[in-house]
Amino acid sequence: MAGSLSAEQAAAYERDGILFPIRVMSEADAAEAVRQLEVMEARWDGRIPKRRNQKLHMLTPWLNDIVRNTAVLDAVESLIGPDIICWNGGFFTKNAGDGAFISWHQDSTYWGLSHPDVVTAWIAFTPSTPESGCMQVIPGTQTADQVAHKDTFAPGNLLSRGQEIAVEVDRSQAVDVVLRPGEMSLHHVRIFHGSEANRSAERRIGYAIRYIPTYVKQVSGPRTSAFLVRGVDRYGHFDNEPVPAADYAPEAVAAYDEALDRLDKVLYAGADR
Repeated sequence: MAGSLSAEQAAAYERDGILFPIRVMSEADAAEAVRQLEVMEARWDGRIPKRRNQKLHMLTPWLNDIVRNTAVLDAVESLIGPDIICWNGGFFTKNAGDGAFISWHQDSTYWGLSHPDVVTAWIAFTPSTPESGCMQVIPGTQTADQVAHKDTFAPGNLLSRGQEIAVEVDRSQAVDVVLRPGEMSLHHVRIFHGSEANRSAERRIGYAIRYIPTYVKQVSGPRTSAFLVRGVDRYGHFDNEPVPAADYAPEAVAAYDEALDRLDKVLYAGADR
């Protein structure tokens, strides 16, 4: 399979369900992404609402460029092949001292996709360290089937439903995914992972992009949309998302609102709120 990862790196991902660090942009470019994010946040009084923190590449060219970043896609291609769709993406932001955290979970729990062939590219825009609440993973757990989860809707939990694994997690096996600005990790949709609160003096900001091969389809809820970022889509399982012509162009905002309405029916299916 083509792509930028070595055979050893691809094998490590297959074994562990996680691969890092991979440099995909300069630290200066990561700092510019933070500046652009702050402009975006200002539209929502300083923080993007949880429901709105999805598919933001549909609203702004700068974020659309990031989900099509060549270095990111070259690495992802090594794992899922040349025909790649961006299914979703969102910021994972923890302000200094705000108590935000992510419970132990599997990404695949409520996504309703036909195959677990999903790779998340988690790009650090600021340092992601144990002190700032970096992602932690249990290597090798991606080989497990989907496990039971429970919804908590806990305050401060950055996940959509505050979902957490309802089976025992051996935290003694946890690995800290430490990243510098402009570096990314790649993780499998079924790996056990979570993160603690930010105890540092600066914001911890990452952007997680969910990539799937074109043969994967939505099997629950209504037909949804996705963004073809490389190769050819021979299946047509999703409505294709347009590239925004300008920041918050009216037609882009309309397409984004419709996409979120449909995605909500998938992500919140069966939830009690």
